Amino acid sequence: MKFKAKYLFVALLAITACGEKKSEGKQKETTISGTTLIAVDESCQPIVDEEAFIFKSLNEGANLNIVYGSENRAVRMLLNDSVRLAILSRKLSTQEERILINRNLAPLVDRFAVDAVALIVNNASVDTLITVSELKSMLNGKTKTELNIVFDNPNSSLVRYLKAFSGSADLKGRNIYALKDNKEVIKYVSQHTNAIGITGFSWLNDPDDDFADAVKKVKLVGVKDDSNKTEYFKPSQSTLALKQYPLTRDLYIVNSTGKQGLGSGFAYFLLGEKGQRILLQSGILPDSIPTREVNIIKKNK
Repeated sequence: MKFKAKYLFVALLAITACGEKKSEGKQKETTISGTTLIAVDESCQPIVDEEAFIFKSLNEGANLNIVYGSENRAVRMLLNDSVRLAILSRKLSTQEERILINRNLAPLVDRFAVDAVALIVNNASVDTLITVSELKSMLNGKTKTELNIVFDNPNSSLVRYLKAFSGSADLKGRNIYALKDNKEVIKYVSQHTNAIGITGFSWLNDPDDDFADAVKKVKLVGVKDDSNKTEYFKPSQSTLALKQYPLTRDLYIVNSTGKQGLGSGFAYFLLGEKGQRILLQSGILPDSIPTREVNIIKKNK
């Protein structure tokens, strides 16, 4: 597996940090110990929760304080210097990067995963296929349908994606509704047969107990790109890797810490083999698929 070149030095520091002892008074921050604050786009919560849990399990001295919120809030916290590490579903704009550069906090921006924007319907629904053009028409209110289209809150990264995807500035059709979050979207669809929900694919894999029953009552919709004459695809690691599923978005870690502390250590972990393998097991597509070594033992007859 190829490591991100700019994080190689973090690997070396992580190795040497294991032998460091606590100094008197306040503990020195290293790539595997100390405290750091991270702003995270709430649509990425299932992924980040899992990565953070494993990272802290491996490094008992690591204290990751994660603030989940809308994409806009996460970016504001980064630009206001409330945090220096953020996880987003988009790159920073040129203007946003310039703000950080002017503060001598030039950001390292790396893609660590590819997520799918999933369409779900109630298990009782018989309509489980849609084309990209049909979806765009529905989001623009140009299709007469009795289906209620539901997605998470109006300030989310998912809504930004849908606006760019559909070319609509407001998504305010009579049957288009913004709910509280991704969990509410899944719960709503599980209870209504006349609904189609739009959510991050990662929310459907290994759900928490408070909405696991709702996930069992919904199913994925197959989506066909207009250039494809016959095949509909549902989101999976295979269809993401082969670029067959048309509704995808990249996930990024933005590191403007400017030092080799815990924030850089967690960024390295996400981009390294262990973090990428966690993503592979979670159901979404890691940026770098870890290699799998197979030992073949030849027995003498």
